[in-house]
Amino acid sequence: MAGLAASFPALLFALAVPRTRLDPARAIACVVDGAPLAQAAAPADLPLWLRKLPPEAFVRPIPRLPDGELFRRQIANHLPRSLKLAPCWLQLVAEAAELAHEPMAAWIAREFVREPRRVTTARVRLICLWAWFSSQPTTLGHDLIEKPWTPDMRIDAACSAAREWRTVVALHANLGRMPIADMWLRPGRMAGYEFMPLDSIATVVEEAKAMRNCLRTLGSSLAHNHSRLWSIRKDGERIATLRISRRYRDPLPNLIELQGPGNIEVSRELWWVARQWLHKHDLSQIDMRQFDWGTAPIDRESWPSLWRPYWLAKRRIPHWLPVAPSRTALELL
Repeated sequence: MAGLAASFPALLFALAVPRTRLDPARAIACVVDGAPLAQAAAPADLPLWLRKLPPEAFVRPIPRLPDGELFRRQIANHLPRSLKLAPCWLQLVAEAAELAHEPMAAWIAREFVREPRRVTTARVRLICLWAWFSSQPTTLGHDLIEKPWTPDMRIDAACSAAREWRTVVALHANLGRMPIADMWLRPGRMAGYEFMPLDSIATVVEEAKAMRNCLRTLGSSLAHNHSRLWSIRKDGERIATLRISRRYRDPLPNLIELQGPGNIEVSRELWWVARQWLHKHDLSQIDMRQFDWGTAPIDRESWPSLWRPYWLAKRRIPHWLPVAPSRTALELL
């Protein structure tokens, strides 16, 4: 047993500090009987590639770790160079394998060695969830991905793409499949301009892409009845995007934002046209009662449609991704 301190520190640690529900007796017996290290490590559920890690890497019970043939070849190139960072590296590799898959575990190991300050545990959960859905083409979560995960990505590009995916997921969870029933105002024309409602996921996403703006981030605002979005067009061409909301203590609808493609400023004339269109309505009759922030319900059909494939594949329902629609869980992804 003492010889493991030099030949296989990870195995010695796993036998001294076994993970929950793992009985080390069989592995200890193998070591005492002089069995080969591979044979002794098997009942401890420990991959042999851990032999290359120093004792300083082990500060808590060693979790399940990937051990596929390709992974073993890849991980040898991405071992931590710093004794201080080795425990964090090991934990991230285990989490990435559990939350996503072996390729993601190898990727997170590489990125952590390259730029340890940019790979944090707070980022890993979202990146892994996005990476898992990137490889599941028959799921709704995959359909909402604009830029899928690939092993050649760097950490900053992956974080950016994962956040964009989360934004669309949040929009879907907030709005659901049905159009917004009450847009406060009516579609119409004014001075040659057409005012079109952005009342569904599809219309919001299309407008955001065409106008190169951040409308997709407003799902929660729409769900809480804080905003309504309109597209202003002329001769079929998108000219500007308009956001209607309350301003300060004013209980009536106001023009809050009016911007052209890429959020450029629009003309004074267009602001006047938009104001004339707004005041064609009887503003005193518009119901703009808002939900308290954080209390608007999430669409009950969208939530399980999004996450069921992940629950089934992982054979568990994580506490951070519960069965019941949860606005807190959505915001913490």
